[in-house]
Amino acid sequence: QVRLVESGGGLVQAGGSLRLSCVVSGGIFRIPGMGWYRQAPGKQRELVASVTTGGSENYLDSVKGRFTISRDNAKSTVYLQMNSLKPEDTAVYYCNGNPHFGSWGQGTQVTVSS
Repeated sequence: QVRLVESGGGLVQAGGSLRLSCVVSGGIFRIPGMGWYRQAPGKQRELVASVTTGGSENYLDSVKGRFTISRDNAKSTVYLQMNSLKPEDTAVYYCNGNPHFGSWGQGTQVTVSS
């Protein structure tokens, strides 16, 4: 079973940056699409960014130009560089496949203060 471990979240002021990491047990080189998702209180989980093995990236409109997703197959790790953070980016962030697998990690909390 795939195990996902996210890290890198924290409390940051608006305009700040964070870099999230997700280590995937078993490797990601066979997984065509990987993504970062987020879930804010009272809202549904949403796909924020995704990247394919070929390097094709897609982003939620609200994060375009601010977030960058990348993957390192050799390290079985997916990253999300988040710049110019806004209070509305506050959420628990998760990584998973795109489309997602059945299991989820514990996520990492990102809190952006105004």
